[in-house]
Amino acid sequence: MKDSLVLVGKGPHKVLALHGWLGSARSWGPMVDVLDGDAYAYAFMDSRGYGDRMGEPGDYSLEEIARDALEAADDLGWKRFSLLGHSMGGAAIQHVLTAARGRVNALVGVSPVPASGVPFDAPTLAFFESAAGDAKVRRTIVDRGTGGRHSGRWLDTIVANSFARSTEQAVGTYLHAWAKTDISPEVTGLELPVHVIVGQYDGAINEEFARKTWLSHYPNATVEVIANAGHYSMDETPVALATAVERFLNQHPLEI
Repeated sequence: MKDSLVLVGKGPHKVLALHGWLGSARSWGPMVDVLDGDAYAYAFMDSRGYGDRMGEPGDYSLEEIARDALEAADDLGWKRFSLLGHSMGGAAIQHVLTAARGRVNALVGVSPVPASGVPFDAPTLAFFESAAGDAKVRRTIVDRGTGGRHSGRWLDTIVANSFARSTEQAVGTYLHAWAKTDISPEVTGLELPVHVIVGQYDGAINEEFARKTWLSHYPNATVEVIANAGHYSMDETPVALATAVERFLNQHPLEI
């Protein structure tokens, strides 16, 4: 497991990062280049079916991601750590929390799917299901998720990387895991530090949706909106995102 992780920094505050549905451990964009490696040690993990683990079999569930994340933390010798999750990874970090609550210092979600999933209607769910094998559908999803503001070249690059770093089976199966799994009864009322970061132009996980879900689940949760970003702020506004993440974590140092 350790060999498949992307490791950044050697600081005392450990952060395990879980990627989004169309991402991978290497899809965190230019944000990675401006993280504070003296204060933090980040481990970016591929879920099964993605990146360096594309050939690894699994059931492609959020519970499985959580088990693998805890195995990665064990391999690194991390007894306690904070969690960072983008989109689908935002749902996955909450499964890590329910599996090992005493080890988790804080949660940071970037355009994160809430513990209650996403209430897709039937036509929208069918459209997302077709994204597993259809590049045009993935492109439309990325475009809508970023407010229809970015160049076609950028959209094509995101889509090409998503196909190069994931299997169609994993993408298709994980969709139902993050959209339809509801663990909100298990996390509601937990008082750990939680910060939700959303992009101004995110067409799906926007501020209103985050407040209705994340803030109703976690009494200490806060929401921050990043200007000029959509669903992929690690690419769109990397310095602003890195600053937002580390500003929050600085307020909640890792307690060993």
